[in-house]
Amino acid sequence: MLVNTARGGIVDEVALAGALRDGHLGGAAIDVFGTEPLPAAPHFDGCPNLILTPHVAGVTAEANERVSFLIADKVIEALA
Repeated sequence: MLVNTARGGIVDEVALAGALRDGHLGGAAIDVFGTEPLPAAPHFDGCPNLILTPHVAGVTAEANERVSFLIADKVIEALA
């Protein structure tokens, strides 16, 4: 099983797809890609036991608001 939520580009996506198809790897879950958003990726078509998710957890309105307040607080703290 391979899970990558670290950085895109550290997994060879074509090799991963081949390993899944050949049964050399039991499964994979990928949340980050070399190019984001993930463009058409025919190498992943029909891959068994593969989960692809968009890397957008921090791109919600709530997350953006929270980060904005944290940054503002740190700027005020630095200027004080």
